[in-house]
Amino acid sequence: MSALDAIEPELPEGADRTRSLSNVHRSIPVSSSRFFIRRLLAFIGPGYLVAVGYMDPGNWATDIAGGAQFAYLLLSVVVIASLLAIYLQSLAAQLGIATGKDLAQLCASSYKPSVRIFLWLSAEVAIVACDLAEVLGAAIAFNLLFHIPLIIGVLITALDVLLVLALQHKGFRWIEMLVISLIVTMTVIFIILISMSSPQWADVFKGCIPSPLILTHAAMLTVALGILGATVMPHNLYLHSAIIQTRRFGSTFAEKKEAIKLAIIDNAVALSIALFVNAAILIVAAATFYVHHQRSVGDIQTAFELLTPILGTTLAVPLFAVALLASGQNSTLTGTLAGQVIMEGFTSFRIQPWLRRMISRMLAIVPAAIIIWIEGNKGINSLMIWSQVILSIQLPMAVIPLVQFTADRKKMGGHHVSRPVMILGWFSAITILVLNVYLVGISL
Repeated sequence: MSALDAIEPELPEGADRTRSLSNVHRSIPVSSSRFFIRRLLAFIGPGYLVAVGYMDPGNWATDIAGGAQFAYLLLSVVVIASLLAIYLQSLAAQLGIATGKDLAQLCASSYKPSVRIFLWLSAEVAIVACDLAEVLGAAIAFNLLFHIPLIIGVLITALDVLLVLALQHKGFRWIEMLVISLIVTMTVIFIILISMSSPQWADVFKGCIPSPLILTHAAMLTVALGILGATVMPHNLYLHSAIIQTRRFGSTFAEKKEAIKLAIIDNAVALSIALFVNAAILIVAAATFYVHHQRSVGDIQTAFELLTPILGTTLAVPLFAVALLASGQNSTLTGTLAGQVIMEGFTSFRIQPWLRRMISRMLAIVPAAIIIWIEGNKGINSLMIWSQVILSIQLPMAVIPLVQFTADRKKMGGHHVSRPVMILGWFSAITILVLNVYLVGISL
């Protein structure tokens, strides 16, 4: 392979280099069957690739802290954040189908160079921050399962690039099927863990109702904002607007309208599963640590160490670690795709997926390895929380363009959002911005 081949990926014959993920663009056929279920099946996949970003190791840290410290009171925050995620990801899918471009491409073509560069760098920072949480989560899982030193576990995570490369060569459906399989694994594990922890279901349902105490209790509000920051991921908005275009839907108004409806269903179901997993993490933490007065638990490793003595079974420990490893590996797969979409969309510069993956992974591994080397295990939780703070800061930079474009009649070709939906979008963007400013303030 020449040096040029390592940089410029080879595309299938007839592939359009101007399209997102051009090697898999329109690669998955959509059935024209009169049966709704058969047409829907073609769209099942993108929502699940997006959903993994909403249950990555960063979410684990905030959900565990919320359940251990405040029992079930912050379940309402998990529900609200998940509903916001469903709303924003639906807009991203609608944008990709209606315009034929992803969010990064539209930002690049719609804004002046200074704004475009700022948004691109913000998105790249978000990718590295997310990768950092995934590296740490995977390293912790390796340590818990196989007693591998954390710094070695961090270095091992660089090898996942081989898995990404192999799957992309096999086809996009292979990536989707692996991700869905890992999500199913996590879901089954948490069903088992919930049954082991025996939560008080009356309190669980009560916790799903927002309490004014969240806004008046400083410590609770801090954790609540952390849950919000860890749940809604900025790079997922770029990713969803691109991967939805792997479907070979028609170009007429009616065909695009149905494609939008099917994509929204896929998104809603997938993110509802992510809602369950996040809620389950918090419920297990509340039913074990809070109830047994272990309310200082704020990190994944401490939670792991306390599960066996509290639940009285050694089965909980490997289940917990396997779910964590599945979470980290899932997120690394979609992180690769998101990074590719962002780089290609903003700069039109294309490199081999494995090279792109290695660059972003190295940017995450270096700070993780340094912190572990200097501070040991105690520095991990702080680093993971800060990665979520960084993601939270970057979120408005993706939400604001998304709302602006989906409300644009000309860009959307008649598939623009209604005025109430647009108002909700702007309200969400402003609320996120205000909350993030507060979150940064209390974190400094």
